Amino acid sequence: MAIQWKNTTLKYGWLSISLHWIMLLLIVATYTAMDIKSIFPKGSSGREALAIWHYTFGLSVFCLVWLRLPARQAGDTPVIEPAMPALQAQLAKAVHFALYALMIGLPLLGWLTLSARGKPVPFFGLELPALIGKSQEAAKWFKEIHESLATAGYFLIGLHVAAALYHQFVKRDNTLKLMLPGR
Repeated sequence: MAIQWKNTTLKYGWLSISLHWIMLLLIVATYTAMDIKSIFPKGSSGREALAIWHYTFGLSVFCLVWLRLPARQAGDTPVIEPAMPALQAQLAKAVHFALYALMIGLPLLGWLTLSARGKPVPFFGLELPALIGKSQEAAKWFKEIHESLATAGYFLIGLHVAAALYHQFVKRDNTLKLMLPGR
């Protein structure tokens, strides 16, 4: 049996699975870089390096989500067996929608924040163009929204992980297995 890149009713394709787990690692790296940045003094090279990694990881998520969205739509939607109750299925869709909104919105807000501060937007040694002109007021506003949504992201990611574990160990359905590599 050939490995499918597209989703089928039996399983997500290798592209969707790969992007899911790569993006998970990038999201963890993004949050980690930001969280441990504060152990370095302001103005230090360590703090600056972690900030650059935070930007780079976040923008990597932003780039990959644009590949992940069509990959998610490619082919069929895998069938969860036994089927979830309708309300639970709707809640799952809402959480997935919110996670995708964060994968787009958080990096975009970070890019807007740096642009409004008049700072470079680093991405793997490149400098991305500013999205808007310099404005300290806008920078403050974008940063506040970015930080608030990032905090909400902890909750949503935790909810997503808890749901996966619930399905695996309590419901004992195939939800997690659909997204695991291998057959």
